[in-house]
Amino acid sequence: MTKRVPFTGGEKESLYVALDRHRDAVLWKLEGLDDEQLRRPITPSGTNLLGVLKHLGGVELGWFCETFGRETGPLPFDLDEDEESDLRIRPHESTADILTFYARARGAADQVIEELDLEDRGRAWFGDEVTLRWVLIHMVEETARHAGHLDILRELIDGRTGDHDRG
Repeated sequence: MTKRVPFTGGEKESLYVALDRHRDAVLWKLEGLDDEQLRRPITPSGTNLLGVLKHLGGVELGWFCETFGRETGPLPFDLDEDEESDLRIRPHESTADILTFYARARGAADQVIEELDLEDRGRAWFGDEVTLRWVLIHMVEETARHAGHLDILRELIDGRTGDHDRG
């Protein structure tokens, strides 16, 4: 059963469930495809399903861990060398590697969400102070935006459309 944002839940719970629902949709868009389909560049810029997932893992670690002074663990890209390396899948990276990275990022982010209050503050990569509330809102937006991209990419690969809560 798909997670549903509680109609009368608290703010933190509601934001977390909204984020988690979009995370699940992202993973659902990858289900049932083979490695070639997941890596296939669909747009002129080379966007592919697995690259978007890798990007989302990096974004989760950046916003939840780096912002609040937590360790990210090893990252499978170097943004200093290539600003879009978090979107690129290298030949040696397997689908399992990227799924594991995303699961690790999601778990680390979940721990930060669990441990902090909405008003707790961290420092964003651009230097401004932000609250956990702001990061949660931003990540709901970011993940939902990319889930929409994945929806279009998936349709172009095999015609599958829809929301993951329809079954």
